[in-house]
Amino acid sequence: MGSTHRDDHRLRHALGDRAVGAVRYTVAVSRSRLAVLSFFAAVAAAALAGERTQAAPQALDDRLAAALQAPGIDMRKTSAVAVDVRSGTTVFAHNAQASLLPASAEKLPVSFAALEVLGPRFRFRTEVVGVGARRGDVWRGSIWLVGYGDPTLAVSDLDRLARSFAATGIRRIVGRVFGDDSRYDARRDVIGWKSSYLGFESRPISALSVARIPLTNPNGSAIAAARAYVDALERRGINVTGRAGARRVPAGGHSIAFDLSEPLSLLLRRVNGDSDNYAAELLLKELGATAAEQGSSAAGARVVRRTLRELGVPLTGVRLADGSGLSRFDRLTAKALVAMLRVGADDPAIRRAFVSSLAVAGVSGTLERRLATRPTYGRVRAKTGTTQRASALAGFVGGRYVFAILQNGAPVPYWTAREAQDRFVTILARN
Repeated sequence: MGSTHRDDHRLRHALGDRAVGAVRYTVAVSRSRLAVLSFFAAVAAAALAGERTQAAPQALDDRLAAALQAPGIDMRKTSAVAVDVRSGTTVFAHNAQASLLPASAEKLPVSFAALEVLGPRFRFRTEVVGVGARRGDVWRGSIWLVGYGDPTLAVSDLDRLARSFAATGIRRIVGRVFGDDSRYDARRDVIGWKSSYLGFESRPISALSVARIPLTNPNGSAIAAARAYVDALERRGINVTGRAGARRVPAGGHSIAFDLSEPLSLLLRRVNGDSDNYAAELLLKELGATAAEQGSSAAGARVVRRTLRELGVPLTGVRLADGSGLSRFDRLTAKALVAMLRVGADDPAIRRAFVSSLAVAGVSGTLERRLATRPTYGRVRAKTGTTQRASALAGFVGGRYVFAILQNGAPVPYWTAREAQDRFVTILARN
């Protein structure tokens, strides 16, 4: 990793096998759940309406304020909120509505919306489609490997798809193998990204991309996947006469085999726990494809914003450009983050998946080597965020507090910002 993105915008390259199950698409929040969740969000927003709407113990308030003070940290560009979830009391608020760069805390609203719209059981699909006809053990025509956005697609998945294809008895394909990534748009990065991010902070964003397969150019994911599938077929004794290519599958093809990703409830542990930028960006495009019929980052951002608004999360100062938090155009507020975290934790349909997706202090993800002693060890679940200009930490302390901290600067001192955040949550854990 580079020095400006040390523990968050990391690309995990060890992708494991996944179980297969059914895909569920839920493109709208039910009205009954909407009413209930909007109530919870309204309560959260009301609690945050003033920076100190209810009297909190002065000593705690002062200690939390002191914890955030550190050399190089501009308090004018710092936003922090902590709420006692049992009483609904805002125990601390500083610049609660300041609109700041969120770094990887941006992944929280994307994950939240994905759970609400797609559902915890949602799985990405990759499909093998044939266009042509079978004659004995020969397929005369072409084969398509069609991607639907699986961010964890690996060579081992292609091997399983090749095994399923071989089980049909076909031993020769007189035709070509194409990759199809047309589910999403052709843009491989997002507005507001530095040019250096592509290939370093994230793979080129494509609906069909295989982990660890080298690319010759940003638009080469689909053809590289097709070549990798040809290799998998040949390892199974299936000869392909034509060369690999990239092309949209025509209508009327025959579905031959398919592979499903792990469920969203588990995938989000990569997104939030490990801070996987690429997975977050594909989730955003999938939200656009599913709920707005347009597989683009902009369409996905509109779906996220609409979902937050419908569930009562305050959107003043919120601007969403990408899924990962790399864009310089992203903005969040501590007030919005805390309200959203509370709504997610109060929703029985997504609570378990949402909360368990967060890194655990001293145990997992980006907090594995952080806050690793008592009283925070195992008790803090949070999303971290680090770029050159932003540092963030947002989540839960035990079952008692929900909090969010955003710090901006040019640059933000990495260690100093993190130490201030750690002091803040340690005080909450001790209280």
